[in-house]
Amino acid sequence: MADADTGAKPVDQDALVADIDRTRAELARTIDAIADRVSPTKHVNRVREEVRARAAQVDPLMVGAAAAALVVAVTALFLFRRRKPSPPATRRRRPR
Repeated sequence: MADADTGAKPVDQDALVADIDRTRAELARTIDAIADRVSPTKHVNRVREEVRARAAQVDPLMVGAAAAALVVAVTALFLFRRRKPSPPATRRRRPR
């Protein structure tokens, strides 16, 4: 059988306390990060900031072109619907 090393090793008490404190701080940061990710309010704020960042990247020239295309389309639709229908064609009856 293998000999187990059951002898007590000298442990530096200050190093052990420092290691426990470091582990505790790491665990606290991890828990805070998890809480931040699952918080609905934080999620809404992150999405809002993401949308704002995307909106800031939109080219104003493209926005103007899209608005102009929309105006043209709405005007064409309005004119098309306003047009008077042509009178119905009259049929001639054939004599019998």
